[in-house]
Amino acid sequence: MALLLVVILSCKEKTSQRMTAQQIVDKSIEVCGGERYKTSDISFKFRDKEYVSETVNGQKVLKRIFTSDSLVTVDIKSPNGFTRKVDGKPVKVMDSLARVYSNSINSVHYFAYLPYGLNDPAVNKEYLGEITINGKDFYKIKVTFDQENGGDDFDDVYVYWFNTETFIPEYLAYEFHVNGGGIRFREAYNERYVNGIRFVDYNNFKSVKDSQSISKIDSLFMKNELELLSKIELEEISVNPGNYN
Repeated sequence: MALLLVVILSCKEKTSQRMTAQQIVDKSIEVCGGERYKTSDISFKFRDKEYVSETVNGQKVLKRIFTSDSLVTVDIKSPNGFTRKVDGKPVKVMDSLARVYSNSINSVHYFAYLPYGLNDPAVNKEYLGEITINGKDFYKIKVTFDQENGGDDFDDVYVYWFNTETFIPEYLAYEFHVNGGGIRFREAYNERYVNGIRFVDYNNFKSVKDSQSISKIDSLFMKNELELLSKIELEEISVNPGNYN
């Protein structure tokens, strides 16, 4: 009986080792939306602003739309750069602010469509092993970015926890360096699929101790030693499917 148990555990270990970080991410993207991420136009509301992702002349264009003092502002991030329109008229924005606005728009869209962005060219993925959280097993993967094409925050570090059965990313953490830096840990909830694409909301936690490492943030979560900072909630999600053929 003991020998049989050893064989079973050995087979499980070998099976896990066959899955690379890239294979896990590929499978996750497939079950969370796959090609629909590329071909769909998507819109949602987040904190009183509307965010839109649409394909224009074969290229993805990201928008942020909001109203202030009865004026409608549309911020547009495209492969050609950043532009702002107020009530339909172009408005000049300083380069420094344009970069801030572009990063903000990109960040909201990036988190909304995870895990899709994990296959961007500048992304590096490292398999860290398996871990159990709240009775479920997860693949733990570290993500870093190349400086080239990695954006202004290329030195940020992310960790994702993918369910070993469903390949769904149920947790993520990131270490950032702007505005004094810090670590955040996000717990997904309210999972729903809209026209085949998975969306979630997040409980957004921070460590009460500044010296904590991102590699140990999951153990702090399991010991209830993280502080709930905010909730990340998407509303009025709309997905206009494209051509999958």
